[in-house]
Amino acid sequence: MNIQRSNPIYITRYGRSRHKSHDLEEVSPLKATESIQSFSPNLGFPSPPETTNSSHSISRIGKYLLLEPIEGDHVFRAANLHSGEELVCKVLAISRYREDLQAYFCLAAHTNINQIVEILLGDTKAYVFFAKSHGDMHSYVRSCKKLREDEATRLFYQIASAVAHCHDNGLVLPDLKLRKFVFKNEDRSMIMLESLEAVHVLRGADDTLGEKHGCPAYVSPEMVSGGGGGYSGRAADVWSLGVMLYTMLVGRYPFQDVDPGSLFSKIRRAQFSLPETLTPKARCLIRSLLRRDPAHRLTAREVLDHPWFSSEVHASAFGHHADDREVLDQAVPDVNMEELDGLSQ
Repeated sequence: MNIQRSNPIYITRYGRSRHKSHDLEEVSPLKATESIQSFSPNLGFPSPPETTNSSHSISRIGKYLLLEPIEGDHVFRAANLHSGEELVCKVLAISRYREDLQAYFCLAAHTNINQIVEILLGDTKAYVFFAKSHGDMHSYVRSCKKLREDEATRLFYQIASAVAHCHDNGLVLPDLKLRKFVFKNEDRSMIMLESLEAVHVLRGADDTLGEKHGCPAYVSPEMVSGGGGGYSGRAADVWSLGVMLYTMLVGRYPFQDVDPGSLFSKIRRAQFSLPETLTPKARCLIRSLLRRDPAHRLTAREVLDHPWFSSEVHASAFGHHADDREVLDQAVPDVNMEELDGLSQ
């Protein structure tokens, strides 16, 4: 992992120069109408706009250009000046960047986990560069309604592989859900876990957690049961894997209700239905993940050995062709359950 020191340089644009000695928090974003597509392949400057009364600027950090913000004032589109490659830059306080990135420093690289490309240190900020993604799994499942088993097999294996690698190395992934996984390539054949910034780093073999929070649709029965006792973080992650797999194959959550109390009651009972159109091995794997008793669930590593991944999935196993787009009464929502911030104990 390459870590270097570099302060922002503010670039002359439209014949005007911006001289600033402060760090990136002083930088105004690009106009909404501008994007990286406005640059030529060699990243030359765009043609002057109709009005030159612009207070916005682009900054250069080392060999990178920081372009428009894509999430608040701390995540930016970026571009490598030499190669033209587009990346994502997360801007963190330098006083705590090592704490925020702790999981990256203690986890070996894995093809299905987003890796840090480079870290550049300014006076008050750390600029952390990641590879660009091509959309998330939640949005993809929504657009497809549901996935065919052959595609789901390939993608879910990569998801489970990332989780197993984290578990093997003492990391637990609270708030695990489809939206956390993004595509590495434009043809959507490669998946990666987008971020490790909100994981639990375990101290020893005990994975008992006491903090209960996460996306309501994905939380496990032991997290919504009464009492203040702890729960196994790894087993809760596996339950979330089961919710993800069910959603990918069926096109809706296994447990869903507009009322949180009713939703949690359904989760506690752990009763769900499986379409007969799924192959027996797919139904077997889902049932092995969505078991009410956490001790009876597969581990993430055991998931990778399930026969479903070695079976041949034929189109005739489905009751519908992939082009059938019937509207399901509980389709994966745009926001609602997915966007609720937390779960109170």
